[in-house]
Amino acid sequence: EKEGVNTNSAPCDHKKKTTIHKMEETIRDLSNQNETETKSPHKITQPQLSTYKLHHRYTVGEGTAEVFVVKFDNEDKLLAAGCGDGSIKIYNAYLGKTTHVLLHNHYSSETRMPCTGIMWRPPGASAKTKNVLIASYSDGSLCHWHATSGKCLHTIHEETNQIYCVDYARDGQSFATAGKDRTVRVYDEATKQVKAEMTRGNANNPGHSNRIFSVKFHPQDSNVVFSGGWDDTIQIFDVREEGPVRSFFGPHMCGDSMDIFEDTVLCGSWRPKDQLELFDFGSGQKIQSIEWTSGSIYSNSECYIYSAQFHPSGELLAAGGSGTNEVK
Repeated sequence: EKEGVNTNSAPCDHKKKTTIHKMEETIRDLSNQNETETKSPHKITQPQLSTYKLHHRYTVGEGTAEVFVVKFDNEDKLLAAGCGDGSIKIYNAYLGKTTHVLLHNHYSSETRMPCTGIMWRPPGASAKTKNVLIASYSDGSLCHWHATSGKCLHTIHEETNQIYCVDYARDGQSFATAGKDRTVRVYDEATKQVKAEMTRGNANNPGHSNRIFSVKFHPQDSNVVFSGGWDDTIQIFDVREEGPVRSFFGPHMCGDSMDIFEDTVLCGSWRPKDQLELFDFGSGQKIQSIEWTSGSIYSNSECYIYSAQFHPSGELLAAGGSGTNEVK
């Protein structure tokens, strides 16, 4: 075992050895970069409850449907909210006013399924059209929407699957989906065709045994994809291998509660203890458990995390969940 990559499995061919060697180089580069910047592991300093406060700015929505996911666009000008009735509401992020409602016209209100995931296409992608997002639905469909015109640009349907999460690679050239069928699919953004369909590997890396609720590309290597869900494991897939290459045990995810900053993996779990954890990508070892001290009036309750994300600077993170119904 070298730098966290298991090479003690059955003999592999030259292509597999080359792929693993590339991944080892990626891990070493990330480790060397981290050592240059700081000699201590990436840790989040726990602030006092009185240090930072969230101030209410405005309330959006009519309260007619449950909201499953919210995402700001890349310039923080638009806010997209995916709802349980299958609609996506687009709001002006400065004013809180509705600009568009994205709905499939060929579905009736009785047959529309919930929107479960949203990601805005990153700037710099090869496509020239701006303000494009992808949205996943629990009926296995995935749609590209042009948010400022309300038009559906493209639809993909994954038969027999329920898609719970989506993500774009940082360069916008690929996107990934995952859900009920325990499979991570990576698509080419230009052709909308599957590049890799990753489910199971070998005995050492069997993949997921239950539903997947969070999927993320490594921010510095679009060949590496992370996923987490109900089986209490984080699986690390390599598109070149078309399967899982490593995993680590611990987080129990029931929502989009994983994020990666440099070589640090943030995991939010739906459980009463160790709800927020930081892991090292290279070794798979836990760096830190972040204590969650409830500020809720429900003193006998705990917070069960559904969502967690790093600030782009990596210096702050946000998380929230049920139980105490808190966000921090």
